[in-house]
Order: sequence, then C-alpha cells, then structure tokens
Amino acid sequence: MIRTENVIKSFNEQEVLKGITTEFFPGKTNLIIGRSGAGKTVLLKLLVGLMQPTAGEIFYGDVHFNRLNKNDMRTIRMKVGMLFQASALFDSLTVEQNIRFPLDMFTTMTAKEKLNRVNFCLERVNLDSNTINKKFPSEISGGMQKRVGIARAIVLDPEYLFCDEPNSGLDPKTAIVIDELIRSITIEKNMTTIINTHDMNSVMEIGDNIVLVHEGHLAWRGDKSQVLESDNQILQNFIFASPFLQRLRKAALK
Repeated sequence: MIRTENVIKSFNEQEVLKGITTEFFPGKTNLIIGRSGAGKTVLLKLLVGLMQPTAGEIFYGDVHFNRLNKNDMRTIRMKVGMLFQASALFDSLTVEQNIRFPLDMFTTMTAKEKLNRVNFCLERVNLDSNTINKKFPSEISGGMQKRVGIARAIVLDPEYLFCDEPNSGLDPKTAIVIDELIRSITIEKNMTTIINTHDMNSVMEIGDNIVLVHEGHLAWRGDKSQVLESDNQILQNFIFASPFLQRLRKAALK
C-alpha cells in the first residue's frame, strides 16, 4: 500500500497540490484522474520519488518514503516498475535489450538467467519471444511497444507499478487490451498499481480505486461502480463533459 498524508507541493509561490490525503491499495488498479493542470502528474512524480513534497508525508507501507536517504531510496526503487506515456523504449536497443536493461543495471544474474526472465515477461504480455526479441522498437506497432514497456516495467518483479497515460496514442480496442493486461498482472502479483489517465474507458472498466484531483485538491474518491451514481458535481463535470455522455448517464440511471 502507498498512502499520502496532507501532501503539499509548491513551485515558487504557486501551490499545485493542496493537502492530498489518500490511499492506493495492493492488488487493485488505482487511477488518478483530473483535468490537465489539476496536479495529477505532479502527484504521480511525488509518489515515484522524482520530486519531493513541500510538506506532508508519503508512505510505502509503514516506511516514510520521502524521508529516506539515497541508499534506502534506491532499495525501494528496486521494487518499483514504471510504464511511461510514450513507452520510452531505447530506439537503438532491441526489444530483448530494452527489457533486459533493468536487469543489467540492478542485478547480478547470469546472461542465461536474464534471457529467461526477458522471455518470461514477453510471454506474460502475450508476445512471442522467438519472433520479437531481435526487433527494434521502430519495427513493431504502438500496441506492441506498450506491451514491451509493460514487460520491462515488471522484469524486476516489482511490488509497485506506475503507469503514466498507458493508453495514449492507442486505438480504443488496443487500449482495452492494455488495460486488461495491466489489471490482470496487478491481481496476479498483488501489486500496488497507480495509473495516471484521461481515458474514461479505463475509469469505467478497471477503476478499482479512483482518485480525482481538482485544482490541487482531492475532490472525490471511489470505485467504478460508484461513478454513475455519485452526485459529486466536480466528478460529473469531468466524467460526463460532452452532451452525448450526459445523455448516456441519464439513460443508465433510468
């Protein structure tokens, strides 16, 4: 579990996050949603440790994450996997080399052990290691690149998985596949998975724990089953922004 207590983040005199207190649970897909500029990306960066809060506490279990020294922080980060918005694969490395990169950096595994782990992770994301290992990112589709990114994110068998807009640039059908893949791995490994997303399909399909950030505040928290029934006006204005979705909600509530 990851939790925050009254987390504040300021840049110069501008307060971007204004006292966020919330929890992110293991074995669940925890979604951070909100308008552009609401502060959700800043919150994600604080949770990963790319930034330090101006005030407040971040806990990984019972560990004060934002108070750790560099060595202890590195130990925690060994338990973290990250899926970036644009997959962030190295263009000059093959698929196999991209996935092996964290193993090269953080383990003393033999070459054979690394290859076995790479192939296992590829198979887990439904890619054939025999045909894709030696390909470069430019030689595979966007959906396959996302899967390779997930394989790299889980290669160290993390306890925590962070995903920044995992469906960005994908068609709706592929986005659903990626969502279900992330959710199934989360449940299988009992990971604490935190997803920063604008994708309303993700909210309604895999939103086990949804945190809505609005103008730096925690505006709402719940799960996908509560979205349609909630009378929180900020949530409704965000989720059902278009007239079509507003009509859809009214039909669903009849």
